[in-house]
Amino acid sequence: MNRAELIKFLGNDWNKVQKCISDALDTDIEMLRALNEELLSHSGKQLRPMLCLLMARACRPENIDGLPRESIFYAAAAELLHNATLIHDDVADSSDCRRGHPTVLSLIGPSAAVLLGDFWLARAVETFNKCNYDERIHSLFTKTLGDLSQGEMLQLEKADKADTSIDDYLRIIYCKTGSLFETACVSGAVSASASPRFIEAARNFSKYLGLAFQIKDDILDYVGNEEIGKPLGSDLREHKITLPLLGALVNNPSQEIRVRSLLREGSDPATLESIRSFVLENGGVAYAQGVLDEYVRKAEDSLSVFPPSEAREYLLQLAQYNSTRTL
Repeated sequence: MNRAELIKFLGNDWNKVQKCISDALDTDIEMLRALNEELLSHSGKQLRPMLCLLMARACRPENIDGLPRESIFYAAAAELLHNATLIHDDVADSSDCRRGHPTVLSLIGPSAAVLLGDFWLARAVETFNKCNYDERIHSLFTKTLGDLSQGEMLQLEKADKADTSIDDYLRIIYCKTGSLFETACVSGAVSASASPRFIEAARNFSKYLGLAFQIKDDILDYVGNEEIGKPLGSDLREHKITLPLLGALVNNPSQEIRVRSLLREGSDPATLESIRSFVLENGGVAYAQGVLDEYVRKAEDSLSVFPPSEAREYLLQLAQYNSTRTL
């Protein structure tokens, strides 16, 4: 997938989203403004606003005059909300680095970092509320706010007990990743006055894409590099059981009690490396990749509802990108 080409395709709509984000974060408090500028200078893939705009265009492929105002504001709100959760996640996980840069936590400490995350969260809510009230959109964003919190709490609870099941894992990654993907895509469809059939297809596509995206991140935590945005092996250090480890346990169930006990009781580098080796030697990564590929296929199938268009093709490429990306 060529990100530069995609942004060029989105054109002025993309520029409007960037301005909307910048305007939402405007403040006369110098410290806050400096931190916002620092975060915006390395803002990552910005996948969620891309999905919102692309889905709006896929629902209205005949439109050539730019997307409705609502599409722009919903896309910006999704990105603001995403970054608010990243700031809060870094505090919860005591993370010093993200996207190759120091986290806000490492720069200003946990109390100020939580406040900054709250500011981004408040501006996200303010942004989607600037549009004419739509119960569907209000429900989408408020549901995602709840999902994000519940997903994080469930992950912390399961990390403490080291008893995460595959069902637990899928619930966690839906809440922490899939839910906001769903909000971005469905709000894009709603903003384009899409039919119920298109809205349902957008919902299905986004859920499968979100699950695939997070599974890929969890695979890269075992076999990727530091460029993925967090130090390699972070999940094990935080006692998080993700799909590669769960897959290895499916393939070698006789070791389940031992491995879970090791993870629950130990965090020294030698112990964690032995668990990582267990995952690699017992096909955990291949297992996770197989599940990921199935979700990618389901996401692709969901797009068949939409008429052919450049936007649909880009959505298809984003789904397929998850199978091969290294970042």
